[in-house]
Amino acid sequence: MQDGAAVPHFHTKKVLMISIAHMVHDIYSSFLAPILPLLIDKLGLSYGLAGSLSMFQRLPSLFNPVIGMIAERISARYFVIVSPGLTAIAMSLLGVAPHYIVLVLLLLVMGFSATLFHVPSPVMIKRVAGGKTGSGMSFYMLGGELARTIGPLVILGAVSLWGLEGSWRLMPFGIAASVVLYFQFHRIRISDQFSGSKEKLRIGATIRAHRHFLVLAGGILLFLSLLKSALTAFLPTLMTDAGASVWKGGAYLSILQLSGAVGTFLAGAISDRIGRKPTLLVSAIISPAMLWLFLSLDGIPAVAALVVLGLAIFAPGPVMLALVQDQEAERPVFLNGVYMGISFLLAALGVQLVGAAGDIFGLRETFLISAVLSLGAIPCMLLLRYPDHKAGK
Repeated sequence: MQDGAAVPHFHTKKVLMISIAHMVHDIYSSFLAPILPLLIDKLGLSYGLAGSLSMFQRLPSLFNPVIGMIAERISARYFVIVSPGLTAIAMSLLGVAPHYIVLVLLLLVMGFSATLFHVPSPVMIKRVAGGKTGSGMSFYMLGGELARTIGPLVILGAVSLWGLEGSWRLMPFGIAASVVLYFQFHRIRISDQFSGSKEKLRIGATIRAHRHFLVLAGGILLFLSLLKSALTAFLPTLMTDAGASVWKGGAYLSILQLSGAVGTFLAGAISDRIGRKPTLLVSAIISPAMLWLFLSLDGIPAVAALVVLGLAIFAPGPVMLALVQDQEAERPVFLNGVYMGISFLLAALGVQLVGAAGDIFGLRETFLISAVLSLGAIPCMLLLRYPDHKAGK
């Protein structure tokens, strides 16, 4: 794609390339939750300390707006290229970590790598998706959710073969992925489009222009993060506490993530057709109901409820990203960086709150409480505004 040239149609090849890069990166970033019970046992961690690991993993998202500003001025594609290798190195060493502090350092490195990847890539998707932003975000999010389906199986398979401390052997695959991505991406100039001939708005002016949206989006993310964080960070631990094997806990997490992949793939396209707000509202209503059912059932009925839960709870991801792009900001990468920073930080806060509540009330009771609190996202969704000509008006 040439500098400054916007594609008037959905450019499938470029959308798929970015989505595959997302999948490769997030396979490694999903290693923590499946082996968390093993790390808790190895290092004697409380639920609170275990929950704080996800917080440190997301802490570098504070720099998302800064990365957004940098990406407006340099070749953002190189951020996407280098991130899978860097994330692979950090996450493959989790099993080797001899102390909680080492885990924290590794997760901070991974967090910075994730920031480098996730800030420019959704804006890249918008540039190559033509007028179908929701559909483009669905492909993008599908890559991430498929990764979180595959990732638990990859790390648990590695642990079964080599033991927890043998997880470092997975490192070369991510490094090789970055090499492959270099040859696929280094000729595609996308970041130059972020800076047009217009005078750029100042940072403060950009935030003020979109503060209503950012506040409401933050409210949605906060309430939804409690439920989503409980599931993605602590579902295997909940299962093992109830007497299930680590493999069963990992399998349930993969089922959740696989159904979530389907949900993210469908949600963006659905929001292009019926609107962003209706899609969000349906998801917010179904998710807590399905969690309650899952915790009340056993066997196949529980798995069925988990599948529907995954479809619903991951659906807001591509819809919210599409809404960010619908704002038509003068500084789209910076605005996306602000949104991604809010998103990652609130997700980290959600994990920390769930972990602390799990120490006090128990994980099962905490899951039920998070389901009720997630309903607080609905008023924020109802108050959302966006350009009248966009899907979802």
